[in-house]
Amino acid sequence: MKNNIKLICIDMDGTLLNSKHEVSERNKEALRKASELGVNIAITTGRLFSSARYYSDMIGIDTAVISSNGAYIKTNHYDKAILESSLSLDLVLEIYNIIKKYGLTITFNSWDTLIRETEVPETHAYYIMNKDLSEDKKVKFLVDTDNFIDTIKNFNGTILKGIVIEERENKENLWTAKEELKKVLGDKVHVVSSGHNNFEIMSGEVSKGKAVEYYAKSLNINPSEVMCIGDSENDLSMIKFAGIGVAMGNGLELIKKEADYITDSNEKDGVGKAIEHFVLNSNEECKM
Repeated sequence: MKNNIKLICIDMDGTLLNSKHEVSERNKEALRKASELGVNIAITTGRLFSSARYYSDMIGIDTAVISSNGAYIKTNHYDKAILESSLSLDLVLEIYNIIKKYGLTITFNSWDTLIRETEVPETHAYYIMNKDLSEDKKVKFLVDTDNFIDTIKNFNGTILKGIVIEERENKENLWTAKEELKKVLGDKVHVVSSGHNNFEIMSGEVSKGKAVEYYAKSLNINPSEVMCIGDSENDLSMIKFAGIGVAMGNGLELIKKEADYITDSNEKDGVGKAIEHFVLNSNEECKM
């Protein structure tokens, strides 16, 4: 099948990365071949920029990074941002108060810094990733257990996203808080989940879909020339926007229902297989 794809936007966790947080050789090879054909590649993730840039560099090709669920777009680590959509301080404080009401903990982030009330565990993906990065490219951790509100205020105008993760005892409160944020703050915020145990909060005008649209326009690329690949709720907007929306085999049903095609899982090179089928014109099958 021949498609005139000029931009491929790929989610990371559950999509490009397998369960070991690795990019398979087949995925890397497909991305490299697509890039050699002149196709633009963008890593499109809920993660902050510094983390996503790490995996972009690992692939070995020049990619843009659409991070924090579309709040921040940048190409190189040292370049100026193409797009930056932060949460206002008033919104950050409203979000924080609702989260604390339910006994939950929130992590805010700028483009390169995690802002927390508790220490970052050594099992955290960013903690592990930092071991392989030079000091100027590491994700920064700012922990303030005593004066968190003051710390938040010091980041006025640069907070891009908040994320709440709950594994056990407050799981019910997690979803209740998510619904209250949507009800109380309305279209001032965009609240989505990127996994079964979290939700993420950005400014109301922010989504992966809007960021992909913005980036495509900057390259004079039409929606019909865009392929987006994802697996979770936060990928829905870009799947709907794309000329070819591809759901992962391990993806949520709501993504599969909106997608044009379904590829294999993230454990079985689903990204590489989709690119081979739609861009490299192999006989690799995708489900419709």
